[in-house]
Order: sequence, then structure tokens, then C-alpha cells
Amino acid sequence: MATLEQIKNLRERTGAGVVDVKKALDEAGDDEAKAIDILRLKGIAKAAKKSDRDAKEGVVVSYIHSNGRVGVLVKLLCETDFVARNEEFQELGRDIAMHVAALNPKYLKPEDVTGEEIARERVFWMEEVSGKPADIIEKILAGKEKKFRDDQALLTQTFIKDGEKTVEALIAEKIQKIGENIQVGSFVRFEL
Repeated sequence: MATLEQIKNLRERTGAGVVDVKKALDEAGDDEAKAIDILRLKGIAKAAKKSDRDAKEGVVVSYIHSNGRVGVLVKLLCETDFVARNEEFQELGRDIAMHVAALNPKYLKPEDVTGEEIARERVFWMEEVSGKPADIIEKILAGKEKKFRDDQALLTQTFIKDGEKTVEALIAEKIQKIGENIQVGSFVRFEL
């Protein structure tokens, strides 16, 4: 049976509701690490359900790096102007903008990477795998293409402030916590 202290601690760590935390702890046999995993899985499912809802409100967030040579604008969308004014939502926008400044993603999603760019990289990958058996070459090339797409896309990059999650997972956590669909509408990065 979960104690009030465990429930309070897990709520502070995850931002999930009391009932969800209690159910997760019960399901995990009071193991907090397992309960966090259960809550994360439920959060991803909730985020997927909310992704169909329209996100027409939001904010444009800017970030200028301390050297004054890199600047980023991010359009972060949500469902209501109430959430758009929420400090946690705006902080998410600032974090994403700082991430864009640091890692310079070229695309929003992996599927946005152009075929021409993949074809150009494939020439180099073919050089790397020459001499290997044909069936292995295709697997290696598929893996290299997936990694390249993930590295070039904002949503699949590992979040700069937390190497344990992607930007997409960070957004999914905020969707669970805030309770609205949140999307990156677009971003632009400037550098001198």
C-alpha cells in the first residue's frame, strides 16, 4: 500500500495527478522506479490521444546565445491562450529554442529530411560498407539512414538538458502534465 509520502514524492517528480500516481504505485507494488515507467507509458498514450486536437494558440519564443552570434525563434503551439500564457509552457519554448541553438537541427521531423540529402549521404555510406555481404549492407544502410534522419530532426534529437529523452518525449511529458496538445509549429536559427 502506497504511503502519502510516496505519493507526494512521485507527484513532485512526475507532475502526474494523485489518482494516477496511486494507481501506478499499486500496479508497481510500491516500487517507485517501476511506477515512474508506468506513468511515462500512460503519458505517451495520453499525448498520442491529444495529438489529434487542434493547436491554434501559442507563443513565439526567442533565444539569443550569450555570444550574440546565434539566435533562434520557435513557434510553439497549444490549444488555448490560457496555456500559452502558462510559465511552464513558455519555459518549454525557451528550452526548445536553446536546444535548436546548440544542436542546429535542419528539420522538424525525420520524415522531413529530403530524398536528395539521403541520396548524397548514401554515397558515403556505400563506401563505408563496401566488401560486406549484400544482405548485411542493406541492414547497415537502413540503420545509417534512420540515424541520419533522427540526428537531423528536432523532435528525435536527444534533448540537450537531459540525455535520457528526446525533444519529442519532453513535449509528450508536458502534454501529460499540462493536459493540452503541444506542437512545435516551426523554428528558424540564425548564425553569424
